Amino acid sequence: MDIAEVSRLSELPTSTLRYYEEKGLIESNGRNGLRRQYHQSVLQRLALIALGTRVGFSLGEIKSMFTEGGGEIDRALLLSKADELDEKIKELTRMRNGLRHAAACQAPSHFECPKFLRILKVAGKGRVKSSVKVR
Repeated sequence: MDIAEVSRLSELPTSTLRYYEEKGLIESNGRNGLRRQYHQSVLQRLALIALGTRVGFSLGEIKSMFTEGGGEIDRALLLSKADELDEKIKELTRMRNGLRHAAACQAPSHFECPKFLRILKVAGKGRVKSSVKVR
């Protein structure tokens, strides 16, 4: 398949495919004129990359799974990421519940609501982690 067909089927721009190839996540098996050619199995690898990035793996972690695993994905790494997601779900649930309370609170001002003040206190102490992770 040429790069345009892979792009169409994967719904990824060709620039992303070239970037993934540059990073060693996928590889072409030659060229037909100026167009890169890929084996059909690249679609499965792109699906794995998409899944990995959606659950929070960095491209470096995904690459190491491909190169070090020899076809097998590191199960311990998967369990670790699942644990991270469980913690994130708990954090987001607490945040959602706090927002719902703030929206429905009958106090004259949010700053008169004891629950809202506890939420602020926790946030002020840095206990509420940032939702953006820098890797």
